Amino acid sequence: MLHSDQMEETTGEPEETSQSDASNQEEDAVAEIAQDGDSGETPQESQPDEAPPPARRRQRAASGTRPARGRRATAAAAEETAAEDGDGDVPSPRLRAMYRDEIIPSMMRDFGFTNPMQVPKVQKIVLNIGLGEALTNGRAMENATRDLGTIAGQKPVITRARKSIAGFKLREGNQIGTSVTLRGARMYHFLDRFINTALPRIRDFRGLPRGGFDGRGNFSMGIREQIIFPEIDYNQIDRLRGLQVTITTSARNDSEAIRLLELYGMPFIKET
Repeated sequence: MLHSDQMEETTGEPEETSQSDASNQEEDAVAEIAQDGDSGETPQESQPDEAPPPARRRQRAASGTRPARGRRATAAAAEETAAEDGDGDVPSPRLRAMYRDEIIPSMMRDFGFTNPMQVPKVQKIVLNIGLGEALTNGRAMENATRDLGTIAGQKPVITRARKSIAGFKLREGNQIGTSVTLRGARMYHFLDRFINTALPRIRDFRGLPRGGFDGRGNFSMGIREQIIFPEIDYNQIDRLRGLQVTITTSARNDSEAIRLLELYGMPFIKET
């Protein structure tokens, strides 16, 4: 009897030890879970599966967020609109507001346009100076480029010969002119100064000829002296030079282009 009681006592001790070990393991697991919850980390098993692309799109639409590509496109459109309105440091032009408020309604009445987008507009203005003297006069190109940059408010580019012509002692790649292309706010500012300030300063000016149109709505004219522009100081130039002004429009024919430029104030010779 004594031997059996001792065996029961010895066999009972391991059961109590195993139960205490299990309870300690459970307490450690609970402590680890609580610690994870305090640190903000979630167990890997509790992470939801990645939503499929349609679900992600619905979540973005519900939250009002857009993908990075959409944000970049929106930012680019905003920059383009800002550049169109003021071109950065250039103030908003007066002729652009005049085009929106006065010219578009007038053109729609005159030509029967049903959509304001059908109304033609000025796309660009190109100023060009040809310099055959640059082959013999080394400073002619520098002076002409300075004058054209002063007139346009934009740095010109130097044009070069595309092929060699022996009769003119011209070789391919020689510098033979300078030109500048104006768009946006700078274009409207130049057009405003050209119509209202430069043209009235031409000697014996009686209007612009209507033969300068090319049949597709583009107008070109030649200026004999660059001093008609008030930006040019007569005491700072080396000689009188002429330049060509080309106004490119989106008009489908010459009649639309003439009417468009007349509404801007271009003084054409009246037809008799």
